[in-house]
Amino acid sequence: MGALEVRDGFTELYGTAPEGVWAAPGRVNLIGEHTDYNDGFVMPFALPHATLAAVARRSDGVLRLHSADAPGAPVELRLADLAPESDRTWTAYPAGVVWALREAGHEVTGADIHLSSTVPTGAGLSSSAALEVVVALALNDLCALGLKGWQLARLCQRAENVYVGAPTGIMDQTASACCESGHALFLDTRDLSQRQIPFDLAAEGLRLLVVDTRVKHAHSDGEYGKRRTGCEKGAALLGVDALRDVPYADLDATLKHVAEDEETTRLVRHVITENARVERVVSHLRSGDLRSIGPILTEGHTSLRDDFRVSCPELDLAVDTALASGALGARMTGGGFGGSAIVLAEEADIQPLTKAIEAAFATAGHTPPRVFEAVPSAGARRLA
Repeated sequence: MGALEVRDGFTELYGTAPEGVWAAPGRVNLIGEHTDYNDGFVMPFALPHATLAAVARRSDGVLRLHSADAPGAPVELRLADLAPESDRTWTAYPAGVVWALREAGHEVTGADIHLSSTVPTGAGLSSSAALEVVVALALNDLCALGLKGWQLARLCQRAENVYVGAPTGIMDQTASACCESGHALFLDTRDLSQRQIPFDLAAEGLRLLVVDTRVKHAHSDGEYGKRRTGCEKGAALLGVDALRDVPYADLDATLKHVAEDEETTRLVRHVITENARVERVVSHLRSGDLRSIGPILTEGHTSLRDDFRVSCPELDLAVDTALASGALGARMTGGGFGGSAIVLAEEADIQPLTKAIEAAFATAGHTPPRVFEAVPSAGARRLA
């Protein structure tokens, strides 16, 4: 659904035209998984898949929410009644953003919002962050709040952490708010410093596939939170503020220090090595050596599978089949427990790779995967 259709849908729902239409994309994380809540490094890029929002202000303390992707009439909420973890439906994400803006002292007096999204839900591609960021950007513009992209990302993270109750890091919201077309975003999640790194796969004869396994995941489920708590325990045992503070050169000595706790050892090893993998990928991209990132992606999957233990049979099958069929590298992307894998491959190998993955899923009796090309795209923006 395009901007004009979303605008027309708003007019049909609410009886008046919106004040504008905004878009915020989903994202693929190239490398740097489960490092963001450890103050570490990540490297996402925005997808062309996006959530669109047509929005108009209200002055009566009422928030009306409607999605073209959810059945039913608009949901009406009173701003005075918004409270953390009071909503377990999709409306918690946009309502949480309004709550977070007001909690931060920004004057938001109500809104009518109509949404439509092409970001697959539950696929590890940050559909929730896209939903949050598009609402935040629209209200930032309409209410003249003057907030920058990274500030909107912070508020959206607070909405998801506190209002929704999902303990996510800052990466997804920052990617949706700040990515640039044709680039990957090298983000330091401690100080939110950013570097846009050129990532032109097509110029090198390469493609990056996303394999959506169709296995749904939910960050608010307990396993994600357990990993985060385990990382915090590891940092406490090591006497550091966050696992980011442990240099890769000290890995062996660090693991000996926590060796009595097998689970902590695994979590610590993944975070320290994953931060190093992000820096290695940045180095290769800056030197124009895109093919050399393939084995690093595969290393990341092995670590997520064996140390962090957030993979699943469908993700492993996608990765293993891709590698056996000539991919340069592959790994799961996103929080895990389902969702998507990414596959780096030569352009000429894309069609046979796709067929091999689809055939492997059919043989295993899995739901057919959704396979599409990931093209680094623009971050959140006003469309109309």
